[in-house]
Amino acid sequence: MDKEHLKGAADKVKGAVKDAVGGATGDSKLQAEGKLDKAKGAAHNVAGDVKDAAKDANRR
Repeated sequence: MDKEHLKGAADKVKGAVKDAVGGATGDSKLQAEGKLDKAKGAAHNVAGDVKDAAKDANRR
């Protein structure tokens, strides 16, 4: 797991917690922040996948 994938996983977890707490407490701002953090996590994962693909292509 590289740096981008680790950032992605951390952002997804942080986002899921914020989303859940925001939903449970009725805090729509916190819930929206959670959804944004989850989206950032997904973007980091995509960036990591692209880097992995580039590394694999260079090895061939």
